[in-house]
Amino acid sequence: MNMVNHVLDRVLDQQRASVVPQRRSALSSRARALIAAAAACASLMGCASATDVVATDKPGTYTVAASATGGRMAWARAHEHAISEARDYCERRGMQSSVNTETVSGVEMMAAHASSVNFECHPKF
Repeated sequence: MNMVNHVLDRVLDQQRASVVPQRRSALSSRARALIAAAAACASLMGCASATDVVATDKPGTYTVAASATGGRMAWARAHEHAISEARDYCERRGMQSSVNTETVSGVEMMAAHASSVNFECHPKF
């Protein structure tokens, strides 16, 4: 929360120091600063995305890859997103997923992290 207050104060200081006349909007200075701070925080958190599930050369085996950026926990978001995609794929077919292998990449804090999962779908017992 300390970072949010710092960002809010900087945005407000910049707005007060501006000598260029600005058109009044429906948003107050405080509201605009809060929106800017929220956007800054969201960009630090990053996001994850995944490829479509595709069949591999081995019958009954599929693969899906996911990547995530932003922060030191990006590897965990990439891993969870890939596992979730595999689980959802099998569940839509009334089955459960079984991960065969996982390949991960990316270790630097602000680099893209990736997870590639090979999995099979098996009947639920």
